[in-house]
Amino acid sequence: MMEYLRQRAPIIAGTAALFLVTLVANELLFPSSEYVRGANWIYLPAGMQLLCTLLFGEAGAIGMLCAAWISCIFLYFPNDPVRSLMYGTISALAPYLIYLFATRVLGLRTSPSNLTARRLLFLIVLYAIASPLLHQLWLAMQGEIAGAGKRFVVMVVGDLSGSLIVIYTIKVTLWLMVRLAPLRRRPGDY
Repeated sequence: MMEYLRQRAPIIAGTAALFLVTLVANELLFPSSEYVRGANWIYLPAGMQLLCTLLFGEAGAIGMLCAAWISCIFLYFPNDPVRSLMYGTISALAPYLIYLFATRVLGLRTSPSNLTARRLLFLIVLYAIASPLLHQLWLAMQGEIAGAGKRFVVMVVGDLSGSLIVIYTIKVTLWLMVRLAPLRRRPGDY
């Protein structure tokens, strides 16, 4: 286990950092999108959680777990360690379950070469439902059922919108980089 963590430490640290960067971006770009603590109408980190887990599997999920715990402990629920632990765990577990589904049921390879636009959209929608559902189930087990339906809808919309924004922004950026690369070459570069 320690060897596994040592070998994948850069991926774990990198994915955790990406999550935290998107969290800060979310707070800066959409400061009024929070419905209640932990439920936003637009939640960019959801896209990073899904993307990093789909790309890096277990190492991505571990990075997301670390970052989710940090964000829950220091930002969302600093006075509630149990909620911080569970919210962080669920936040990392949901995209990992989608990753397992994608690899076992859809045959997603270790490289995203067979991740078509249709499959990606399907996984985004599935994740946008799974994560809020797991969060609301845990809250219901804690006796917090008041407003569960609205929290669920807000989290689905937030995770869906955040995932679409992040993943398709990255996709468009990569597409533009590929398309514009020939324009940056000078005649002597060939």
